[in-house]
Amino acid sequence: MSSTPPGPSAPADGPAVPPRPGAAPDRVVPTWTDPVAHQASEAVGGPWGRHGVVGRALFWTPLRVCLLFATTVLGLAWIKQAPCSDGNWTGWVQYTHFCYSDTVPLFTLHGLDTGAVPYLDSVVEYPVLTGAFMAAAAAVGRGYDGLAAAVGLVPDVPSVQSYYVVTCLLLSVCGLLVVRAVLGLSGRRPWDAAMIGLSPLLFVHAFTNWDLFAVALATLGMWAWARSRPVLAGVLIGLGIAAKLYPALLLGALFLLCLRAGLVRTWLRAAVAAVLTWLVVNLPVALLAPEGWSRFFRLNRSRPADPDSVWNVLLHGTGQRLFDGPLAAGESPTVLNAVVAVLMLAFLVGMAWLTLAAPVRPRVAQLAFLLVAGFLLLNKVWSPQYSLWLLPLAVLARPKWRSLLLWQAAEALLWVPRLLWYLGSDNRGVEIEWFFLGVGLRDVAVLVLMGLVVRDILRPDGDVVRTTWPGVDDPAGGPLDRAPDRRRWRSAAERLPQDDDLLGVGSGVTRGLQHDRAVGGPRDLDQ
Repeated sequence: MSSTPPGPSAPADGPAVPPRPGAAPDRVVPTWTDPVAHQASEAVGGPWGRHGVVGRALFWTPLRVCLLFATTVLGLAWIKQAPCSDGNWTGWVQYTHFCYSDTVPLFTLHGLDTGAVPYLDSVVEYPVLTGAFMAAAAAVGRGYDGLAAAVGLVPDVPSVQSYYVVTCLLLSVCGLLVVRAVLGLSGRRPWDAAMIGLSPLLFVHAFTNWDLFAVALATLGMWAWARSRPVLAGVLIGLGIAAKLYPALLLGALFLLCLRAGLVRTWLRAAVAAVLTWLVVNLPVALLAPEGWSRFFRLNRSRPADPDSVWNVLLHGTGQRLFDGPLAAGESPTVLNAVVAVLMLAFLVGMAWLTLAAPVRPRVAQLAFLLVAGFLLLNKVWSPQYSLWLLPLAVLARPKWRSLLLWQAAEALLWVPRLLWYLGSDNRGVEIEWFFLGVGLRDVAVLVLMGLVVRDILRPDGDVVRTTWPGVDDPAGGPLDRAPDRRRWRSAAERLPQDDDLLGVGSGVTRGLQHDRAVGGPRDLDQ
């Protein structure tokens, strides 16, 4: 734990007042606190000097550097995807070049090449706001195609390629917004946003599907919550739910934390805003095209176990005899759906207990990461790009380079056997067992990361966010930051008059935060 006293006040993305030479930094210096960053810095001259001045850069602030990192990685991601961008996938190029993307084949499948409107003219298996994203990209692409045909001063490309380029550009903007929001959520640790910008997961799956759109909305919603704007947070999270359902889990995390802090009315403001926003987006489509609108929900009920899920591994290992047995075309896996629902409920109960019983209230990102990771592990569908949902949450929950890189390496490497399995062993691909090995390694990596986060919750003195800067509680907490506890589950041992140190809750960070919350008084945010 660093004993460096707080330095001059300054925003994380740039200096407010230049510090005097030799003054203490006003932010966490990664090369002082993280072994991987320390070692990597040797390539550019070593860790930041103890007497080096921090915060005097006029242009290359942490925000701009992290955005540059992300721009570079997104550019490399586009280079990786370029062989698939024109839709000419002869020779199985989408598998041999690892550039497969759902967006390319769905362009013609959903009639976007002919100007079809999602849901109204074509049944789309995605939530409404994702369908709107698809339609907007197609409209801009058609505009480019018309300009190329009329003027002749810009390259004339296949319509699917112009559409895919526009899609990737819009998703790149979403990726940059995620970097900005994570930096805003990181408090005195602005360089944590570099873990997004330099992410291997971002390189592999930024353009696989439209998930970065929902991730950006969800992360911006978290940033609004961190700035104590629950209504705006609810609106952004509601938009995220309208693009992908997973941001609803963020509301679940906030509910449990607000329940412990006695801020349920504050949470209700965010939740009501989210529901109303979702209804505003969805109701018109549901009324005008009920068949197209409901396709997403019907598909999720009838889908079998996804190839990347643990359930598919179990089914394959038992010769499809587990749960529902062999399914007819279009038949819903009723038993599997029930098993997943029961396990999800049990997991939520466990997360509620962890939230209420932890010695110090978990941080928002910690609980949100656990909920989303548990959902992915237990769900019957885990498409590869879904792992992007975890990226900002993992960085905020446990910003340590080594564990995050190991987890992302497992995620990124899984893409290789997955596509080679699709290619088939007859075409110099691999057998399914290699793919299952990759799935197992990915699942183990996620479980280990979840275990490390749970350990940080139960032993807050190991939480790097709370220990690398004095007095930090939850930079992303907003109304929850330093709010006193109103409801907490205490074990029988804790109710006895014992020495706190014997209970493992009396060390520095834990005792300090418990004291601060006890004397801080309730915040007047519910009025």
